[in-house]
Amino acid sequence: MFDLFRRRDTVVRYIMSGLLGIIAISMLLYLIPGAGMSTGGGNDANGQVVADIGDQQITVQEVLRDIDGKLRGQQIAPQFVSVLIPQEIDFMIKEQAVAYEAKRLGLRINDTQLANTIRSFPNVGTMTPDQYRDFLAQQGFTVAQFEDGVRKQQVVVEIQNIAASGAIVTPQEVKAEFQKAFEKIKLEYISYNPETLRATLKPTQEELKAYFERNKGFFSVPETRSFLLLVGDPAKMAETIEVSDAQVQAYYNSHRETYRTPERAHVRHILFETANKPKDEQEKIKAKAQEALKKLKGGADFAKVAKEDSGDPGTKDKGGDLGWVVRGQMVKNFETASFTQKVGEIGDLVPTEYGFHIVQVLERQEPRTQPLAEVRDAIAGDLKRGSVNDKLQNAMDEARAALVKAPQNAEQIAAKYNLILTRADNHKPGEVIPEVGADPQVDAAVSSLKKGEVSPVAQAKTNKLAVAEVTAVTAAHPAQYDEVRPEVAVKYYADTTVSMAQDKAKKAMDLLRSNGGDLQAAAKAVGGEVKTTDLFTRGGAAEGLGSGALLSDAFTHNVGEVVGPMGVANQQVVAKVIEKAEPDEKELAAKRDQIVQQIQSQKAQERAMLFEDGIVERLKKEGKIKIHQDVQQKLMQRYRG
Repeated sequence: MFDLFRRRDTVVRYIMSGLLGIIAISMLLYLIPGAGMSTGGGNDANGQVVADIGDQQITVQEVLRDIDGKLRGQQIAPQFVSVLIPQEIDFMIKEQAVAYEAKRLGLRINDTQLANTIRSFPNVGTMTPDQYRDFLAQQGFTVAQFEDGVRKQQVVVEIQNIAASGAIVTPQEVKAEFQKAFEKIKLEYISYNPETLRATLKPTQEELKAYFERNKGFFSVPETRSFLLLVGDPAKMAETIEVSDAQVQAYYNSHRETYRTPERAHVRHILFETANKPKDEQEKIKAKAQEALKKLKGGADFAKVAKEDSGDPGTKDKGGDLGWVVRGQMVKNFETASFTQKVGEIGDLVPTEYGFHIVQVLERQEPRTQPLAEVRDAIAGDLKRGSVNDKLQNAMDEARAALVKAPQNAEQIAAKYNLILTRADNHKPGEVIPEVGADPQVDAAVSSLKKGEVSPVAQAKTNKLAVAEVTAVTAAHPAQYDEVRPEVAVKYYADTTVSMAQDKAKKAMDLLRSNGGDLQAAAKAVGGEVKTTDLFTRGGAAEGLGSGALLSDAFTHNVGEVVGPMGVANQQVVAKVIEKAEPDEKELAAKRDQIVQQIQSQKAQERAMLFEDGIVERLKKEGKIKIHQDVQQKLMQRYRG
């Protein structure tokens, strides 16, 4: 809130994290190095190409990267990956197809449009060209790769906008949407939750085995690989690099300006916030600030008063300490106080646009150049980090070549190149690998290798490098009971409790239809508790049940009618509508513009989706899109189990 000052290194981290966020949230594969670039027929032969769109390709590695991003962001659960893969591939194909069509139509984003788009990204406008280039390099992009990705993204947006333009909204549609959005209902209901029924189940091993026999088709053991892994750790490699005093001195001499600090002050403050407060309240706040100032000048503890009274959440828990500040980084009055008050002095109230401040200067330093002794360790660390990547990459390349020639010598090779030797047995994609964790890049590197083959050098997400030698491949096969016993129990409980909940809800509904909607009688006969919601809309929440959108069928019934069974979240619900409230027609005028925009947006989205589907179908007919179903099936199989 009160952003007086941020040190340079904090600013750089903030800017970089902002740009990383932009890259991370982009759903276009163009922002992945090498994505969409033709890799030649060899990859297809090795089962690494999922689809071809013109001269572009979608690879297994790209799909794994996308899936990994969703797993790390907890957008999907690991057990649903195999179901999600076809959807992800379909999405990627559509994106590539639209980009292909845009190129064919001659749509281009010129340099001015590109620059304006990149400047619109948060924080990029304040990034220097060197910071911009260096940050992209850290993420594995060149400036050209990143900007080409942005161009393609903007082209896709343009062509989608063209397809979506011209959506018309009629008054009848507005009125119907108003009715749908703002009508309310109240329900009396009984719900049956499978989780609450779980405790009633106590299956024997014989029952579980019988369940397995009836459902064998649902259980299989996916293909697994066992492999040795040579892991290059940047931190471990850094320990082998020596930086001489002469190197440090030379770097310091050539970067002396970097270590020059301007006049600065170490300041703490207490803020009494008045921003956006009425005038009479501001006067009361000022009086409170003057009272606190009087206490401080009388000897009260500054840090304690700051924790109790300060309105600056960023500093109050630190006793008001802002750290070191420099000129040009603060609002005017605060800066003046920071550089004119005597050290240790508590001055008069300092008014700013944020409110009233009590300021104390703890230390002040004149402009100076930090001596080499102060920055020696930091320089040595920077020089060491600068050479680690090259040394590590060279070591991994040489180690891989040695492993290809003599795979039996993995232990000696690891020792020679200062690498970590580990192994994974019967590994399935998505499982944790020693030293690197669950890593899709390593998974992709070993996915198509045969026994005895060595992978390329893979970049693990832990910033480590890895090379794998496959020692065994176990083919996917139908499971035996002992191989999947835990999975059988999980599925048994899930299926059985859901069936029990559905059965109870059906029996309750049958009773409601025959007894005139008497929920108490149904609950007594079948089990369950009768509950009542408050009035709710489709867009609101029904107390005890969740989103009103999940109960949309109930809105189509009249008061006194029963509805169900309905699947609501993880529950089975039977209900009776006991009250309906129509929306106030007087509110329609106030909501009209919002509703029109909502309908237009929905129609635009539908038109854009139809347009994308049309492009894909036409390119398929023209032979421009080829989907390798065998590769997709193999990829899905790796995540089943």
